[in-house]
Amino acid sequence: MSKKILLVYPEIPTTYWSFSYALPFIGKKVFLPPLGLITVASLLPEDYEVSLIDLNVGQLQRRDIEEAELVFISAMIVQKKSFKQIVRMCNECGRPVVAGGPYPISSYEDIEGVDFFVLDEAELTLPKFLSDLEAGSPKKLYRNHDKPDITRTPPPRFDLIDIEAYDSMPLQYSRGCPYNCEFCDIIEMFGRIQRTKTPLQFVREMAAVYSTGFRGQLFIVDDNFISNRRRVKALLKEIIAWQREHNSPFSLSTQASIDLAQDDELLDLMVEAGFTMAFIGIETPDEKTLAFTRKGQNLKSGLMESILKIQKRGIEVTGGFILGFDTDPPDIFDRQIDFIQRAGIPIAMIGLLNALPNTRLYRRLKEEGRLLKASTGNNTHDLTLDFKPLMPAETLIRGYKRVIAALYSPKKYFERCSTLISRLPVKTKSVRSLSWIEIKALFLSIAKQAFSSYGIHYLRFLAAVLLTRIRLFPDAASMAIKGYHFFKITNEVAMAEEFSCRLTTARQSFQPRVAEIIRKGKIVLAVEMEKHILLILSRLQKKYRRFSRGMQQNLHEAFLEFSGHCNIWIADLQLVIYR
Repeated sequence: MSKKILLVYPEIPTTYWSFSYALPFIGKKVFLPPLGLITVASLLPEDYEVSLIDLNVGQLQRRDIEEAELVFISAMIVQKKSFKQIVRMCNECGRPVVAGGPYPISSYEDIEGVDFFVLDEAELTLPKFLSDLEAGSPKKLYRNHDKPDITRTPPPRFDLIDIEAYDSMPLQYSRGCPYNCEFCDIIEMFGRIQRTKTPLQFVREMAAVYSTGFRGQLFIVDDNFISNRRRVKALLKEIIAWQREHNSPFSLSTQASIDLAQDDELLDLMVEAGFTMAFIGIETPDEKTLAFTRKGQNLKSGLMESILKIQKRGIEVTGGFILGFDTDPPDIFDRQIDFIQRAGIPIAMIGLLNALPNTRLYRRLKEEGRLLKASTGNNTHDLTLDFKPLMPAETLIRGYKRVIAALYSPKKYFERCSTLISRLPVKTKSVRSLSWIEIKALFLSIAKQAFSSYGIHYLRFLAAVLLTRIRLFPDAASMAIKGYHFFKITNEVAMAEEFSCRLTTARQSFQPRVAEIIRKGKIVLAVEMEKHILLILSRLQKKYRRFSRGMQQNLHEAFLEFSGHCNIWIADLQLVIYR
C-alpha cells in the first residue's frame, strides 16, 4: 500500500561547528545534509512517495504536514528544541510522528507527542515497523541491539535534497569504533567492532554524488575511519582509481584517531586519494587525564609529533578538545591554549565536558550523585554544566571562556593558520586557479575583513602567504573566511553570556522590590516600578532581537522565563495601582 511520507530534519543551533557565518561567502546555507534521513529514505518501499524538508535550508509549513500520512523525524540531542516544535506542529495537524536518531535513542522515555519510536539502526528496526504498519498494528517502540550488515544498505537518496544548498556531501563507510573512551556514546550505539561497506559499494555512492553534479568536499562521517586498516587501505586504492578516472572531482575529509600518524602507508594512500582534512579527538594534552578517560590511543606516541607528521603529509588536523575532566589540573586552561597554538590547529573545537546519556561517564556520575540535568548536547554555547565537576564550577566556566576568547582572538587564530601553512607541502609547481565562487568569496572577505577591527592581522596573514607560499593562497583565503565565522561566534557567545547575566541580575533585583511595594501598597512606588520593569524589558527585548536566530534559540527559554516573571510583576503592581 503506497504511503506519502514526509521526512523532517530539525534546525541545528548556531555553533562553532555550523560555519553559518562563513557559508554565505560561497553561497551555501548549510555544511551538510541529513545523511541519516536520506539513508532511511532509501530503506522505504519503492512505492512510497517520499519528500524531505531540512529546516536548516527551508521552512516547514502546516500544509506540508497535512499533505503527508506519516512524518519521520531524526535528531541529535543538540536539536531537541526544534524537534519538540516539529512534533507539536504534527500533533496539531493530526499526523502520526515516527522518530529515531541519537536524541530519541537517549531520551525516548521522556519525549512526548511521538507516536512511534523506531530506534537503533534502521536496517533492522524499520522493516519490522513498516510490516506492522501495513498490517494495521504498529507498536509504540521498536528496538534491536543487533548490528546489521551494512554491505546491504542501499545508497542514500541524494535526489531528495537541494544539492546547491550544501557545502559538503556526507558518505558513510563504516560504523563502530574499537576504542572505549569514557565520555563517548558512539560505541554504545554502534559497537566496538567496526562494520564496513565494500570498496565497490562505497565508490558507487561516490558516483551517486557525482551524478547529481556536485563537486567539492566529501565528508566521510565515520567516527573512526581508520579502525580497520587492512580494509580501509583496500578502499583507498579503489578511491584513488575512481578519482583518477573522473579527474579528481572531490576532496575528502573524515574523522580518525591520532594513531593515523603511525602508519606511513595509510597516510600516503589517504593523501593520494584526496584527503585534505582529518578531525581528531585530541581532548587534552594532560596524560593523566587521557589515561583516566581511557583515551589510551593518544598515549601511544607523542601527540605533538603525530599532529606535525600528519600536517606535513598535507592533511590538515582539526581537533576536538574538552575541559571539565575530574583529573584536569589547575593550569589546564593555559596548557590547552599553549598546546593548540604550538600544534597549528586553526579549527580547534573546545567544549565543556557533557555527560551524554548511554555513556560510561553518565553512569559513573549518576552512581556518584553528580548529575544535575539532562545534557543539551551543545558543549560550546551552553555554559550551564549538566554535572557537578570536581573543579569549582565557576573556575571551570571562567577558564573555558578564557580559552575560547584567547584561541579565537584574531591574532592567535591567524598565528595558527600561519603555522599550518608553513607545514603543508606544496604539491604542485603552479598556483591552483581560483574558481569564480572562490574569487567572489575572496572579494567579499576582503570587503568584510580587511577593514575590520582585526584587519591588520588578516592582511598580514594573506600577504605573508602571497610572498612565501603563493601556491597555498586558496587554502589561506579559506582559513581567513572560516576565521570570520569563529570571531563572530566567539563575540556572540560573550554577548549571550552577558545577556544571561543581565536577566539574572534584573530578576534578582525586581523580585524583592516588587514584593516590598505590594506589601506597603504604595501607589506612587508601584507606578515607578512598573515603568522601570517595562523599560528594562524593552531594552532586553531589543538586545535579544539583535542576536542571530541560532543564538536566540539558545537564549529563548531564559528570556521567555524572564518575560513571564515581568508580566506577573506588572499584573501584581497594577492591582496596587488600580485597587
